Amino acid sequence: MKKLFTLTFLFVATVLFAQEEEKKSPLTISGSVDAYYQTYLTAPDNQGATFGTAFAGKSGFALGMANIIASYEGEKAGVVLDLVTGPRGAGATFNTDIVDGIVNQAYVYWNVSESTTLTFGRWNTFLGYEVIAPAGNFNYSCSYLFSSGPFSHMGLKADFALSDDVSLMLAVTNPWDTNDVSMSGEYALGAQLGVYGQYLNLYYDSGNNGGLGFEVDYTGGFDLSDSFYLGINAAYNDNDGAGFYGAALYPQIATSDSFSIGLRGEYYALHGDGDDLPSVFATTLTGSYTTGNLIIKPEVRLDALSNADGGMFWDGTPGGATVIDSDGLPTDSLAAFTLAAIYSF
Repeated sequence: MKKLFTLTFLFVATVLFAQEEEKKSPLTISGSVDAYYQTYLTAPDNQGATFGTAFAGKSGFALGMANIIASYEGEKAGVVLDLVTGPRGAGATFNTDIVDGIVNQAYVYWNVSESTTLTFGRWNTFLGYEVIAPAGNFNYSCSYLFSSGPFSHMGLKADFALSDDVSLMLAVTNPWDTNDVSMSGEYALGAQLGVYGQYLNLYYDSGNNGGLGFEVDYTGGFDLSDSFYLGINAAYNDNDGAGFYGAALYPQIATSDSFSIGLRGEYYALHGDGDDLPSVFATTLTGSYTTGNLIIKPEVRLDALSNADGGMFWDGTPGGATVIDSDGLPTDSLAAFTLAAIYSF
């Protein structure tokens, strides 16, 4: 009995010690991998043009991205390193090498007090409703508003928790998507005010050397019922009298614990000198089925252009590729079916 009691005590102590060690571990590892299949419904798959938004622009089978995030949290400070590879990661960091590892985020932070945190390094943008990693979005393809703004910032930010429901962020960074160094000697300013889950975002750089200029952005949403959520994004950008504006709605309904369906309806337009500048209305219907850590997303998307001069939106730059329909004629709309698989860990 004495030996049995001793062995039992040692076993229980070992289990409790292991659980305590696991709970207190300052290092966490997470990440995701995604791939997709895409075919155009109104155009040949080999016609060369695609949607004028970031990422998921290939026909046939394609890789999205793979990323791994290592976070180390100390008593008052910590560090986050987010490495990404694949076409989506390359597009997000403006790195044309899609094979080697790419630094998506790398920053250190200091919890100065219970209500104040300083972050120094490269971190993903605070502008917009969507994010780079598809595991964080409901729709697999991205919106025009998200694609037109910054993806990341390199600099210093301060987050202030003013109350349980009100927050403030102030930032000084390199100009728009200058993720390494600012060779121009110019810097950008950013701010975010959060009130009860609604966020007003401001960004400003000089607009020189390909900068973004000034942008004001609202991101938020409301739980209209236990199963119905409505997300909202609206933005206005101006760079020396020209820029873009638009709005998007994200209604999402959970039909069960494992399946949801959501719609993104977006209007996006350019503004500046001249009349009848290009605009687009994009509608994306996405299903989301979750089993364990795996998410399957079937998606149908239709973009309709106005005043686009033969499809200038489709590669994201003025004078870009022209979309052709199944008869080989230029068209001002494009529809596609996409099936994506995302695994998060």
